[in-house]
Amino acid sequence: MNFISLLQKWYKINKRLLPWRETLSPYNIWISEIIFQQTRINQGYEYYLNFIQRFPNVEVLANASEDEVLNSWQGLGYYSRAHNLHFTAKYIVNELNGIFPVSYNEIIKLKGIGKYTAAAIASISFNEKVPALDGNAFRVYSRVFGSEKDISKSSTFTYFFDLIKPLMPENPGDFNQAIMDFGSMVCTPLHPKCDQCIIQEECLAYTNNLQNVLPIKSSSVKIKEENIHYAYLFCKDLTLIKKRNNNSIWKGLYEFPLFDQNFKNYQIIHNHQIKHKLSHRLLTITISEIEIDENDFYQVAHKINAIILNKNNLKSYAFPKPMENFLFYN
Repeated sequence: MNFISLLQKWYKINKRLLPWRETLSPYNIWISEIIFQQTRINQGYEYYLNFIQRFPNVEVLANASEDEVLNSWQGLGYYSRAHNLHFTAKYIVNELNGIFPVSYNEIIKLKGIGKYTAAAIASISFNEKVPALDGNAFRVYSRVFGSEKDISKSSTFTYFFDLIKPLMPENPGDFNQAIMDFGSMVCTPLHPKCDQCIIQEECLAYTNNLQNVLPIKSSSVKIKEENIHYAYLFCKDLTLIKKRNNNSIWKGLYEFPLFDQNFKNYQIIHNHQIKHKLSHRLLTITISEIEIDENDFYQVAHKINAIILNKNNLKSYAFPKPMENFLFYN
């Protein structure tokens, strides 16, 4: 279709110059796609550079400790991404002889890699003609084809995947990236720049004045409210932290001890309350500052099996964002 060639021309002139676009390495593409799943480019740009510098290839990442990986991820949030990166790197090295899978159908089998990321890697690194469908792509295609299908439904993914796949041009990686850039720069969610749109005449949404209606997306996400109470204990320059080993949020990160009966008899110097929003939860976090004497401090540390740490060394550990903000930006 003509809109494909028009988008290719637009991309040659307007494509964003980004470091992960200077390589066809599936490792680099993989890292960039995972970082930018939940992070804006301007926010994650330096994280990508730092991550690649610290873990330049899949072998280095596989051989790193969990703490090293999580510490490098600190500030990006959604730490399951970091856990999955580490797990998959070890799988590639130990089970696949360090060789990244080369096809969409094989890449998608890797833990933490979904349909969009698999398509991005397969098309960019291995030139496979497979459409990468994320929010930008759904928006552009919904408007171009005038589709009123609900993009939150899996059947809509199948519809667009089957529709676009036979239309993919010879340079599928560039085309998928063209859709991403076009969706974020021109065909935006609100107030699309239709007056600047090179495919305006091909767009059924524009023809029918539906550009501010499409795409259709229903929302059924229910926000759960949760309260967490921590005890920030300190004795001179020492404090206590614990590592989360369960499968709930913030797995593998460090936190303060939970406030329980062990601390009720101590005087609270100050209570800090923090609101923290996750995709499906609204957390109300209370952090109680408690100063205790040396004898009690070591007794409590032993009783709750906590790590005794000098405050100056806190930055060497990865904390959830609310605690990171409390410790370093409060």
